[in-house]
Order: sequence, then structure tokens, then C-alpha cells
Amino acid sequence: MRKLNLLLLIVAIMYVLFVIESCTNDSSNTNNAENETQNTDDAENVAERETSTETEFVGNPEDESDVAFNTMMDALTHQRCINCHPSDNVPKQGEDSHPHTFGIVRASATGVTECGACHQSSNNLQSGVPGEKEWALAPHTMRWEGLSRVEIAKSMMNPETNGNRTTDDIMHHLTEHELVLWAWEPGIDINGNPRELPPVSKEEYIAAVKKWVELGAVIPEEANN
Repeated sequence: MRKLNLLLLIVAIMYVLFVIESCTNDSSNTNNAENETQNTDDAENVAERETSTETEFVGNPEDESDVAFNTMMDALTHQRCINCHPSDNVPKQGEDSHPHTFGIVRASATGVTECGACHQSSNNLQSGVPGEKEWALAPHTMRWEGLSRVEIAKSMMNPETNGNRTTDDIMHHLTEHELVLWAWEPGIDINGNPRELPPVSKEEYIAAVKKWVELGAVIPEEANN
């Protein structure tokens, strides 16, 4: 009888171990399946983010070019850019584009202070003075203040006014130059308030510039803008 009881006990223990192992395997399989699903979802989300700026430019090439042009110009006509492309010798400041304080004028004028005297290679978060490498006004031939989008584009693409740059030069300047891209990292103003960003993201802007150039850098007619 004792041998029978011992045998039954061994069988019971083996059964319990079998049940525990089965539950563990089921749980592991479930977790693996969930992880695979999550990884798939993450990959799809990354792919969607990477292609989101491209899908805006699908359709008729002329329409694509106009969309890309206007997306690009949404940034280039913002005060973050226009303030350093004044129509006179006075740089502008702030969201209202008021004249630079302290009577600062273009370096080619008389009695000037070099930009680098205050504007360093990065934003000053204590004083609110903006900064980036090669901080300077655009050449007077590239004055954009008061011009339409089409007029700005014609000036930008004209070798006689853009420093004899090619279309490829302009594309690289607009999408890679640190001072241009500073517009999306403008720091804070003198009151500690974040400066306004251009109305399109940096990624959308860069994609638009490249698409516009890829489609021939066509400047729309004035009537369409």
C-alpha cells in the first residue's frame, strides 16, 4: 500500500510540473508574439515618419513644384529669415521686425559694430542674444524685405544677385548652412520667451527645397502667389 501511495505521489508531482511548464511556455509564446507585433508597429511608424514629407508632393509635377515652392517660401518669408535680409542697412529684430537696438547698421556702412561682437557661435540663454556660426546680414543684393515670394525667388536664383551661385549651390545653402537652419533653433528673447519658429518644420522645409530643385526650380507666375 505504501508503495502505491508513493507511486501516486510521484505521478501527481510530475503532473503539476507538466502543468507549470506548459503555462510558462504559453506565456513566453504570448510575450514573443506581442513583442513581434510591437516591433512591426514600430517599424511601420518609423517608415511612415520617414516618408511623410515626401507624400505631400505626389501628383502632377507642376502642382508638386508649386506645393514645394510655397512650402519653402513659408519658411523663407518668415521673420526668422527676413530680419537678416533687410531692404536697407538696418537689421531687424523680433516678431514685429523692428530695427535693431543700439543703432546697429550694416558693416559696409559708417560707424559700425561687427555682428560677432555680441552674436557668438550659439544662442546665449542668459542674455537672450541669438547666435550661430557666421552670424551676419545677407548681402545688400539679397535684400528680401518688402518683396513678394516670386521676387525673392528670382533674386535668390539670379547669379547677379546671389553671389554667382548655381542652383545646386543654392540648394545646399538653403538646406545645410547652419545660419539658415538656426531659424528652427532660435533660442529665447531678452525676456526669456521662446522665439517663434517658421510655420513649417525643418524636415518639411528641407524636403520642399530639394523637391523644388529636383523638379527644375520653377518659379511660379506672380499671379499665382
